[in-house]
Amino acid sequence: MNRYINPFTDFGFKKIFGTEANKDLLIDFLNTLLADKGKIITLKYLKNEHLGRSTEDRKSIFDIYCETDKGETFIVEMQKAKQAFFKDRTLYYTTFPIQAQAKKDVRNAKDKTKNYTWDYQLQGVFTVAVMDFVFDDSRLDKIKHDIMLMDKQDHTVFYDKLRLIYLEMPHFTKKEEELETQEDKWLFVLKNLSFLEEIPEKLKDKIFTKLFDTADMTNYTPHVLSQYHDSLRDYRDLQNSLDTYKKEGREEGRQEGREEGRQEGRQEGRQEGRQEEKLEIALNLIKKGFDDNFVHEATGLSLAEIAQIRKENNL
Repeated sequence: MNRYINPFTDFGFKKIFGTEANKDLLIDFLNTLLADKGKIITLKYLKNEHLGRSTEDRKSIFDIYCETDKGETFIVEMQKAKQAFFKDRTLYYTTFPIQAQAKKDVRNAKDKTKNYTWDYQLQGVFTVAVMDFVFDDSRLDKIKHDIMLMDKQDHTVFYDKLRLIYLEMPHFTKKEEELETQEDKWLFVLKNLSFLEEIPEKLKDKIFTKLFDTADMTNYTPHVLSQYHDSLRDYRDLQNSLDTYKKEGREEGRQEGREEGRQEGRQEGRQEGRQEEKLEIALNLIKKGFDDNFVHEATGLSLAEIAQIRKENNL
């Protein structure tokens, strides 16, 4: 049995980064990733559920949502499985704290019930996505994507108050003896925590000692340990479902392509295999209790297609 929790489970990620007792861990992690922007001194956790501007708009639930004493907001997401349009999703999520900052300014309004102006001065919004997968178009040597609005002609930063950081964890392969920077150490811990049996020598400082103590399951009560194992089971079920159906979908596509013996047949076989793969994954996720928005983002199927799956299977 492993000694330390898996940070890619919902339980593990929020245990390490999402509690008042471990706020210093989150601050150190963010300061490490954003070393060029000035240190974060204090953070407060905010309500992590947000609704759109109308009841018809989609709802977003952030893993970690917090604010600095300067009014900057941070969204920190742990993403276990590849999702269709994940870049679009993270950008969409950032619109909630952006819009929340627009307040009516009545300082210059004679009639305070009319003629409002809007104060559009914004504080920074930062999104960090820790990903247990890689983008389809990613290079093997690329781990961290640090995105800001840029002037395309001279490659200078045009706007620095909107920033998205994506960490492709499968591409991080450094061993303990190769760790040099604080960022290396954080990525190593996130990637390998659940496989370690003791604190590595290079991580025996105050911040990581606290992290390992937080993640040590021998400190948990039976009730808390049961919560973790439920979260770990969900994580493993999701990974196994995705891995199985991807493999079956690829094999089915290859087999049908061979039987056709023509390029058109191979292409059609691959497409049908991918569609069947998506349907099977969607059905499995629905049975495990994931909501339609998550199923849509994980498979790329439309909400109407997902509704049809529920109907056909009485779910």
